[in-house]
Amino acid sequence: MPLKKYIRDIQDFPKPGIGFKDITPLLLNPIARKETLHLLISNLKDKQINKVIGVESRGFFFGILIAEELNAGFIPVRKPKKLPFDTISASYDLEYGTDTLEIHIDAIQKGDKVLIHDDVLATGGTAKAVCELVERLGGEIVQCNFLMELSFLNGREKIAGKPIFSAITY
Repeated sequence: MPLKKYIRDIQDFPKPGIGFKDITPLLLNPIARKETLHLLISNLKDKQINKVIGVESRGFFFGILIAEELNAGFIPVRKPKKLPFDTISASYDLEYGTDTLEIHIDAIQKGDKVLIHDDVLATGGTAKAVCELVERLGGEIVQCNFLMELSFLNGREKIAGKPIFSAITY
C-alpha cells in the first residue's frame, strides 16, 4: 500500500517556510493505519523490547499500538510540566526553534530494552534528546523508529550509531 498518499503536505505550518507532513488522513483510514502498524513492527519480531517510548505528541499514536503489539510498557516523553511525577529533561534544536522534553525518572530501569518511536525524523534533535534521556536512565536503545524520515535534513547524523527504521522516506 503506498502510504505516502495518506500524508498531506501543509505549507507554512507551524510557521512560514516550514512544510508540515500531516498524518491525519493516515489516522482516519483504518486499512492504511493497520498497514502502517504492520510495517513499523515488521523488523522488530526477533528483538527483545520491554519498553516503547512515544514522543509527544504524534509519536503517541503509533507508539502505544506498537507497545501493545510487542507486549511492552509504554512511556510518554512529553514537553515540560506535562508529566505529574519527578522528571529529567533534555533540550534540543528544531528546524524552527528549540524545545525541551521530559521523562519520568522511574520510567526506565537499568538494562531495559527500549524502542523509541516518533512520527518524523527531521533534523534529529528530538531523537538525540530522547536517546540521551534513555541512556541517562540506564536503558539500552534497541531501535529508533519513525513513521517518516525527511532524509534531506540529515537527521540520521545526530543519532549515528543507533539502529534506525523509517516506514516512509522523503
